[in-house]
Formats: sequence, structure tokens, C-alpha cells
Amino acid sequence: MSTRSSSPQPNEPSITTAHEDPVSALVHAAVADRPLEEVARLITLLEQSPQYAQATVDALRAVGTDRSVEDVTRLAALLTRPPRDADSADEAIRAAAGSRPVEDVTRLMALLHRSPMEPHCGQEAARAAATARPVEELVELIGRLSEEREAQAARLEAEEPPRPYDEQEAYGDQPPPVPGVLPPPAPDFAPAIGDLRTPRRIARTPARPAARLQWPGLFAAAALLACAMLWFPLHRDGASLHAYGLALGLSTVCAAVSVLLTLRPGLTVLAVAVVVPALLAAAQLYEGRFHSARLSRALDLTLAPNWIAGLAAVCASLVALTALLVRLASQAPTVNAPARPLVGARRGAE
Repeated sequence: MSTRSSSPQPNEPSITTAHEDPVSALVHAAVADRPLEEVARLITLLEQSPQYAQATVDALRAVGTDRSVEDVTRLAALLTRPPRDADSADEAIRAAAGSRPVEDVTRLMALLHRSPMEPHCGQEAARAAATARPVEELVELIGRLSEEREAQAARLEAEEPPRPYDEQEAYGDQPPPVPGVLPPPAPDFAPAIGDLRTPRRIARTPARPAARLQWPGLFAAAALLACAMLWFPLHRDGASLHAYGLALGLSTVCAAVSVLLTLRPGLTVLAVAVVVPALLAAAQLYEGRFHSARLSRALDLTLAPNWIAGLAAVCASLVALTALLVRLASQAPTVNAPARPLVGARRGAE
């Protein structure tokens, strides 16, 4: 059984100091220093009854805010093991990603994506950071994650062992030369055509290079983040709650895709990065044809003027499309050059 609740708002009291409720104080003290296996067992028992729903939420939030990011990652792995739901640790992940310093969030997201656990955990951390953090902290978080990924790629490249020497590949069927002894001279007569030997063609699969920082993908993430900022509804201006929520949702989706593109710049995320701003630009272009007052009011709430916000969406979509094409071109297979015949075989054929 998994519990979900809305992320803590900035005006809510701190989880680590709001202990007036004896139940919350007891739960907080229980999860503060106990081993993670006992904490996971406690949360599992609390989840079995709806009466303890709030206590379960308090326990998960206390782990997310007070335990180390390594403990949060290990607890998430314990709580999401089958047959448990993949979202059983969402409350702890949201609390950690939404309230901790940017340095801790960087470490948390790196651990969640490296650890062998449900991909949902890393995606939930990205969503929580994208929606609960100011845009200035999002930019700092994107920069730190990019540096972390580049450093990880450099470490993987440095740890790659050299290709072992293979005498069989170097000399084929001929014995290797003996040091200090000259090889026998080649015969003057031409061998029979049936005895001609062509060199063995060794099919070599080039070593897959370590993951490197993809600059086109980083540019696309920056363009999407700029688009999210320009589409952000800074003021409600008398609009209805539904129209304001629609405008805020459009900006949040762009920011979330930007963060995902920084963490996992795969083909699927690049394709989503192309489609999302394109839909925003299309909605603004064909606004009059939709005959939707709510959509029209939501588009009027953008931080930048309409034509600037639409131009930013078009540019973000084009940059993401360029990054997608670059990624597809880099993954195209290369054709091996044909093997060159041996000198002796060529002379025999002449």
C-alpha cells in the first residue's frame, strides 16, 4: 500500500521542528537513528491500516529531510522492491528533493539514477525538484548535474582497460618471429593459384565510447528552461483558477522536460523535448480557432509578451530537433573498409 500527499508548501512549518503532536514527535524520533531495515519495517506496518496514513507520511518526510541522501536512496530501494509499488517511497523523495540544499539534491539524483532501483524514483525526484524549486536553483542544479555526468564519463574512460595483445590476430597462421633470427626469404617461384591465401578478415567491433556530455542536448535543455521561464504566469491578473493552473502547468511541463533532458538525454526524451514546445507554439498560433476562453486567458498570463513567448517555444523546438538529429547521426553504423590483400598473394596473382 502506498501513500501519496501533496508536496510541502513554503509556508508550512518545518517537519524537523513541528513536534507539538505527540504522534509526529514519536514517529520522527523512531526514524531518526534506527537502522534502515527497521525503518522500512515500521513504514510497512503503518501502511497496513488507513488509521496510520498521516503517521506514514510523517515518517517518510522525516527520512527525506533528516537522514542522509545515501540513507534516503537505500530506503527507497527497500520500499520499492517487488511486490511493493514503485511509488512507495515518493513522499520521502519529494521531501528530500524539495527542501534540501542544491548540493544534497545533486547527490540524491545522481544516486537514484545509478542505483539498481525503479526508474520511477529518479523521475519523481526530478519532478519534485522541477516544481518546488525556484528557477535560479534549477539552473544551478542543472549545472551541477552536468558537471557530475562529465566527471563520471571521465572516470569511466580512465578506467577502461587497454586492448590485450593477440599474436594470432597479428600473424594469422604464421608463427611469430624469434628475437635475433631473421625471417626466411620469400621463394622466387609463384605459388599455385589453389594455394593462394587471402588474409583473414578480422571483424572488429569498435569499442563503444564512454558516455560523454552531449552539448546539443544541453543547449536544448537550456532553451526549454528559458521557454518555461518566459511562459511562467507571474501574476494571476484576475484570471480564473483553472486558467491560471493551465498556464502554470504549461510552464512546469517545459521545466520538467528540461531537467529530464539534462539527466537522461536519450532519444525518447529528445523527441518529447521537440513536441512540447511545438505544441505550445501551435496553441498560441491557432488560439483564435480553438474558441476556448480558458486557453486564451491562460496564454495571456505569460511572463513575456505573446509573440516573444511563441518565438521562444519555436526556437526551443528547433534546438531540440537539432539535438535529436545529431544523436541519430552519431548512432548510425559505420561500414568497415574492405581488407587489403597480402603482398605475397598479390605478387603470386601477378
